[in-house]
Amino acid sequence: MQKDNFLNLELQWFTDIVITRLKLYFNQECEYQDIRQIQLPPMDETSSYCRFLQNHKMTFPDRVLSLLAWIPFLRPQILDCFQVKNNHTGQRFVEFGCEDNETTGGVRPTLATALFILAGDDVDERMRLGAYFTKHPFFSSQEFLKKRENTIDSFANWLIQPSQELLESIFFHRVYIPDFSSSFPATIVSTERSWDELVLDEATIKQVNEIKLWVKHGERIRKEWELEGKIKHGYRALFYGPSGSGKTFTVMLLGKEVNKPVFCIDLSMVISKYIGETEKNLAKIFDFAENREWILFFDEADALFGKRTNVKDAHDRYANQEVAYLLQRVENYRGLVILSTNFKANIDEAFARRFQIMVNFPMPDASMRETLWKNTFSRKCTFEKGVNLREISETYELSGGSILNVVQYCSLMAMDRNEHIIRKNDIIEGIKKEYTKVGKTIKW
Repeated sequence: MQKDNFLNLELQWFTDIVITRLKLYFNQECEYQDIRQIQLPPMDETSSYCRFLQNHKMTFPDRVLSLLAWIPFLRPQILDCFQVKNNHTGQRFVEFGCEDNETTGGVRPTLATALFILAGDDVDERMRLGAYFTKHPFFSSQEFLKKRENTIDSFANWLIQPSQELLESIFFHRVYIPDFSSSFPATIVSTERSWDELVLDEATIKQVNEIKLWVKHGERIRKEWELEGKIKHGYRALFYGPSGSGKTFTVMLLGKEVNKPVFCIDLSMVISKYIGETEKNLAKIFDFAENREWILFFDEADALFGKRTNVKDAHDRYANQEVAYLLQRVENYRGLVILSTNFKANIDEAFARRFQIMVNFPMPDASMRETLWKNTFSRKCTFEKGVNLREISETYELSGGSILNVVQYCSLMAMDRNEHIIRKNDIIEGIKKEYTKVGKTIKW
């Protein structure tokens, strides 16, 4: 990684600011009468940190607060001076506003720390800066200042703790993707395959193209055609059809085409038996995805978005509240939300009315199945005499996903024989396995 000279100068400038504030506060000899007399490092556009400051139009106090956020990561020893004890109390000076960092043994800064560095004990200036930072378009976000939950403490005690996403984007020049966990029950899904490999009927392709048009022009028609008051942000689509019909593949291809990550939500981790927990689990996903233009994909969504129950007990009442909560979050999401279900009838009518488009993914007909068979087998394989893909396509009704499973089975059998020949009995055996999964019997 290239050395960032500007960042090093900025850190030295911040160190001088802190030392000067402490000298002024404790009436020690100091070459400055005010911290603003310390010259700011000149901007250097070769520095990614400098570009970050310029992009957000950072002022003098902004640069102090910004550095205070990154100091625990970049040069934590700068904050050691705030561990000095008050001789009268035996405790750390409360006006420093720092908290213990039990992990490192050091301290963690709060907004009060920034107010002390910038204003000392000037009450009017502290109030002015406090109001300024808490309304700041960048600093006031939950990605930078962590507001306390269930506390009556003032905003001064908000923890300065920027998100991992900010840290990685500024210093490592990469997009942060959260790891799959109970606190973020979603995983990114993608594909290297192309639209040429997706076999759909003409009506389905036409509707999928409508979604592409929204991604391309949706915000433009709202702004340029002055439709903000009539057309909401975001787009909601329902994909319905049997398993293996191409719903998930289509979502991944959409993400690839518009260069946006697709997050598939694991509903088994979202849905909780405990009252109120489902909303919290979903809130984590929506809150994180907000304004990032991610595509949210709820696969087999009827488990959560299904028909509401008649209220018989407290759990039924909360189940209906969960549906109402989801209605609100899905409807207000500013990006693309796609729900997938095997059965359209399973989706609650209140949800159905809120979709801009409902796309049917039917089972492929014989002609489409033949195309799928031909496209899915490797070009490196050959077929033994007697294999007729058209006849197989006309005889056996299979989804694209099932055909892929059969191709994989046949290919493994051929490779195990150390050959490239696909045999008919392997194809039939693979089809039989797929039919067994859904309780069907094969015709010989």
